[in-house]
Amino acid sequence: MRHEFHQHPELSNQEFETTKKITKILTDWGIEVADTDLDTGVVAYIRGGKPGKQITLRADLDALPVTEATDLPYKSQNVGVMHACGHDLHFSSLLGAAYLLQQQKAEIAGTIQLLFQPAEEAGHGGDQVLAKHVLDGTSAIAGFHNNPNLPIGTIGLKPGALMAGCYHFDITLHGAGSHGARPEKGHDPIVAQAAIVSQLQTIVSRNVKPLDTVVVSVTQVHGGETWNVLPETVKLGGTVRTFTDENTQLVKRRMETIVNQIAAAFEETADFDWSVGAVPIDNNPALTAVVTQAAKEHATVIEPEISMAGEDFATFQTVYPGVFALSDQMVNLMRRTGMILILSAWMKRFQ
Repeated sequence: MRHEFHQHPELSNQEFETTKKITKILTDWGIEVADTDLDTGVVAYIRGGKPGKQITLRADLDALPVTEATDLPYKSQNVGVMHACGHDLHFSSLLGAAYLLQQQKAEIAGTIQLLFQPAEEAGHGGDQVLAKHVLDGTSAIAGFHNNPNLPIGTIGLKPGALMAGCYHFDITLHGAGSHGARPEKGHDPIVAQAAIVSQLQTIVSRNVKPLDTVVVSVTQVHGGETWNVLPETVKLGGTVRTFTDENTQLVKRRMETIVNQIAAAFEETADFDWSVGAVPIDNNPALTAVVTQAAKEHATVIEPEISMAGEDFATFQTVYPGVFALSDQMVNLMRRTGMILILSAWMKRFQ
C-alpha cells in the first residue's frame, strides 16, 4: 500500500484521490468512515465492545512540491510532487493499525478515532480539523513522525518539548533605484539587506539566553533585474524556530526593530510580515509515560534530541492532551508491526 500511495502523491489540500483510496480501504475492512465537513482527509471510528473513552490516532496525508530523483520502481508518477517527508509511511502505518485494531474491537474499551489529516505541510490542516469540530469528544491524541537518523527498531519519546515552533517571515525593503555607476542618486536596498541579514544573526548570539535553543535563518533574497542597475526593492524571507512563547516574542520584536531601524538608517522603508507555521510540540508527561511503557515491549525506546523541525500535530496539543513520537523509517519495523502494536497497547492501557 505504501508503494502505491508513494506513486500518487498530492499536495496540501489537494489530497482528493488519497482520500478516496483510504475511504475505500477502510470501508472494505468494515470500519466506519465518518461524514465530515473536511474537503480532504478521512475520519473513521473503531468502536470497542466495552464502554470507555475516545482517543485519536493521527497521521498526515500530504506530499511536498519536490521532484523525485530516484529510480525506484514505485517512484512518484506526479511530476513535481513527492512524498519526500514520509507521510505515505505515516498513513500506511495508521491503516495497518486500523486493520489490526478492527480485529480486536470486541476487546477494546472505548472508541478509537482514526484521523487521516490533510494539509500538514502547508494550509494549516490542524486548524481545519479543529474548526470543523472533528475531534469533539476526544480524550487524547497520538501520532508519530519518521526520523531516518534513528536505528531500525527505535522509538524516540520524551515528555515536554520535542519539536520546535515554526515561524515564517517576509521582509520587503523599499529604496530608490539608480544606475550602478551613480549609487548616490538612489537608496540602495541591496546594501541595506546585507546589513539586515548580518544583524539578524545577533539576535540569537546577543539577545537569547545561551542555554535556550533558537534558530533564525534567512533562506532567500531576491533583488535586481540586471547587472548595472540598483533595484528599487529587495525581498528576503526565512524561518525562526523556538521552543517557548517568550523566545518567539523576543525574536519577533527584535527582528522588527532591526529591520525598521536599519532601513531608516539607509533612508529606506520596510515591510515586515510574520506568520505561524506550527507551535512547539509539547508532550503530555502522563501520556508519554504510558506510551513509553507500551513501546518498550516492541522496540528500543530512547529520549531523542529535540528537533528544530516543526509539526502541525502541535495544533491539537493546544486543545487536547497528546503525545508525539519519533521513529525510525519503519520499513523493517512495519513488517514486524511494531508501531502498530505499540498504538494498540497504548489504547488498552489508556482506558
